[in-house]
Amino acid sequence: MNCEMCGKETEPYTAIIEGVVMKVCAGCASHGKTVRKPKPKVKLKKPKFVNQIKQEQKEPEVELIEAVVEDYAKKIRDARNKTGMTQKEFAKKINEKESLLHKIETGNFKPSIPTAKKLEKILQIKLVEQREEEKVKMPKTKNTGGALTIGDLIKK
Repeated sequence: MNCEMCGKETEPYTAIIEGVVMKVCAGCASHGKTVRKPKPKVKLKKPKFVNQIKQEQKEPEVELIEAVVEDYAKKIRDARNKTGMTQKEFAKKINEKESLLHKIETGNFKPSIPTAKKLEKILQIKLVEQREEEKVKMPKTKNTGGALTIGDLIKK
């Protein structure tokens, strides 16, 4: 766990610092009143083959996410025009503001996934697709061994 004050990777102490309950490292806990100390960990030995499995799994992780198609504005405008409804009538039908519908149709605002699914259902068009997204791992810092903190960026 990372310290909520300095970002150091450590076992968390629960401390009250200036009236705020925080999970912090031992060093930062001295700035306030320590409420709870971390429980000592019992280390179990891992079998040797576990490290081999971890080394084999170093390929980038890919997960499927839902995303709105790139040409959503044209698809929505064309489908609405086919129905013969004005923006005002259509906005009333889908229970959205006319200004929001106008921004979506001009491409100035990308609809959220739930809104896009609602439009898909009413207009009988495809707006949401599955995409592969690669998970990006944050670089580790030299000092704390954890993820980058604001302090790390300031020091550079």
